[in-house]
Amino acid sequence: MITEQAHAGESAPVQVAPLVNITRNFIRAKRPCAEGFRWFLRRQEVGSNYQTLLDDLVREGRVGDACWLLDQFGPTDDVLRVDAIHADALVFAGTVECAGNVDIGGVLRTGRDLHVHGGLNVGEDVQVGGAARVDGPWQSGGKACVGSDVRIGWGMVLGGALQCGASVRVGWEMRCAAKVDISGDLNVGRDLDAQGDVRCSGRVRIGGDMQVKGAIDVGRGIEAGGSVACADHLQVGWGVRAGGHIQSQAAIRAGESLFAGGSIEAGDEYGIFAGLAVPMQAWDSSACVRASAKPQRLFSGHWSEP
Repeated sequence: MITEQAHAGESAPVQVAPLVNITRNFIRAKRPCAEGFRWFLRRQEVGSNYQTLLDDLVREGRVGDACWLLDQFGPTDDVLRVDAIHADALVFAGTVECAGNVDIGGVLRTGRDLHVHGGLNVGEDVQVGGAARVDGPWQSGGKACVGSDVRIGWGMVLGGALQCGASVRVGWEMRCAAKVDISGDLNVGRDLDAQGDVRCSGRVRIGGDMQVKGAIDVGRGIEAGGSVACADHLQVGWGVRAGGHIQSQAAIRAGESLFAGGSIEAGDEYGIFAGLAVPMQAWDSSACVRASAKPQRLFSGHWSEP
């Protein structure tokens, strides 16, 4: 059920701008699957409105076909404004704005932005073509793919991987059951727990601990209030500053400095390398290594007593 939003004391229907009709030849040119094309032919329509066709596909349980159609014809400038959403699935070609909570049992897909003033609870995958903003918590059972920025007011819990084409900001904790791939910066107010690799092209700021079951690859630097730990290589273009430990089960490689309130530890038979992006004569100022005790197998960088 989608609850429509009222404006100025009167009921305001959801406005969907008329689009070019999608004809049989249009669909045939995109090489659909045979079953999906037969479904379209059974509709007995000369032309179909784009969003209406998406809605019909979802209503009849053909969510995969609806997502395929959106992939073929792309996003629109339509805006769906509602008070709340309770549905099995939703595929909308434009922007979705919800004043309350969104509760979807299956897939959520938008062609452009998603803005939820309440909380977001999705049983399966989430795919947003533009930016995603959720003022409350985000919880989804599958993977999440967002084309632009992600802003979460509370916590974020994902049952699959996260792929973001820009930056991610999460107010509370962030838990991801697979890999994290972010093209911009990552800011998490509390702990980050990822069950796969974490790759971030920008800067990473974590208020608490950063626990990663795979590798960490960060284009700039990492700043964490707690410890930074990973089960594979830890590599940063700049440096790492952690209030707790810096621990890797493989190598630690930093372009500049490593600062830890606790220990700095690499895996057995692996080394620790600081200052890989600065000349050796600048190590004492730009490639400092500081921890509670001198790390074993420190092969580059300037050790600084605590």
